[in-house]
Amino acid sequence: MTEAAAIARSSGPVTQARLVVDFQRLGITPGMTLLVHAALSRIGWVCGGARTVIESLIQTLGPEGTIVMPAQSSELSDPSGWCDPPVPESWWETIRATMPPYDPRLTPTRCVGQIAEIFRTWPGTQRSLHPQVSFCALGPDAANILAHQPMDDPFGPQSPLAALSDRGAQVLMIGTGWETCTGLHLAERLAQPDGPTFQDGTCISVDGERRWVRLCLPETQPERFVPFGAKLDGSDMLRHGHIGSAASRLFPLTPAIQMAVDSWAGVTKP
Repeated sequence: MTEAAAIARSSGPVTQARLVVDFQRLGITPGMTLLVHAALSRIGWVCGGARTVIESLIQTLGPEGTIVMPAQSSELSDPSGWCDPPVPESWWETIRATMPPYDPRLTPTRCVGQIAEIFRTWPGTQRSLHPQVSFCALGPDAANILAHQPMDDPFGPQSPLAALSDRGAQVLMIGTGWETCTGLHLAERLAQPDGPTFQDGTCISVDGERRWVRLCLPETQPERFVPFGAKLDGSDMLRHGHIGSAASRLFPLTPAIQMAVDSWAGVTKP
């Protein structure tokens, strides 16, 4: 969405004060731990943009709250699997040989939105060490949430998602669809711990030396998030509201995960 379209969908500038009120009306309270997915353009024309949204979240949660956002960097993968867009096969070996290694401070996010990218660079924000599907966190529990993320099972029972579930985190979706709900990847892993996998590659730094490594990762099926989300939308655990002009949701991660596990356990990919 263009800035002109954001202006057109707004009745007036969306300010920090308004956002704080909207967050509170949705049910966000001081001290919460939030896993946030947000589409800035859906909020309307925000005075101050992504920075204002983040400052509003920090103000609403207070010093005891913790914010977590996906910080995915899917470009750090094997070019043979790229499809949006693909690159010529003749390029693959050069890309593998020259791809910059993952750096939590320097590697940008990809396809997670402006708010998540600005949050990545926010003073005090920490980032997990997975080169493809990291998370960023800010707050008193950030280090504990990000402490473990296995290379070959980044969304499983030892991941930041599991740590969020253990801490009773809430999921905040601001103008985003169910296909983006990263927390449901934990349900996939719990429902099918021995599910199908695929081979991939990435570039990391080991003792200061650039290294291309192979990965064996669990397959994900985000296409089933949408029909499951439709069921969750009708449940009592989920709260609906608006952040600015963006239709938004707030719900507890752990019971949503359990509901998804119950739906998906034993179901194989067609």
